[in-house]
Amino acid sequence: MQPSTKKIVPFLLTVLTIAVDQLSKLFIVKNWPQVNTLIKDVFGNGFLEIYHVRNTAIAFSLGHNLPDMFRPVLFILVPAAVLVFLVIYYFKSDEFTSLQRWAVAGILGGGIGNLIDRVFRPEGVVDFISVNFYGFLGFSRWPTFNFADSFVVIFGLILLFTIFAKDNKQTKRDKTAREARRDQP
Repeated sequence: MQPSTKKIVPFLLTVLTIAVDQLSKLFIVKNWPQVNTLIKDVFGNGFLEIYHVRNTAIAFSLGHNLPDMFRPVLFILVPAAVLVFLVIYYFKSDEFTSLQRWAVAGILGGGIGNLIDRVFRPEGVVDFISVNFYGFLGFSRWPTFNFADSFVVIFGLILLFTIFAKDNKQTKRDKTAREARRDQP
């Protein structure tokens, strides 16, 4: 069975997110040495700063103390399996709305962007965006991240929001239908 155009077209976003992520990382790697010191204060007020750091673990450097033999399984194979499962579910399911299809495509692009780093950059995933968090949640600055991380978070939130909104609408329709049946003689 041939996938429909409406399921294929959102993958243009996947390609775009991978390109933006990898080109931005290439720019950082080519232009700035890997250091844990400030490279650029973007607005001059300390809100958005650029650093060139490498993360050999996952989000928030979780798992950086794991033995090297576990890292490929946990940081490459498990995320790759999750992305493959997401693609399979995406094509087998007709439950996604148009916006949800685009959100899934954005998540895939971000996930693939970081997987590329984990496979082809042995020194770790290139992170470079640092945002002042003003003490919120105990963070002076949010842990340094990259565009792939941003894409996964933003499109993940869009997907979750639309799923909950869709479920909420369905719950209201079901309640209205039950009330209409109950009111009939």
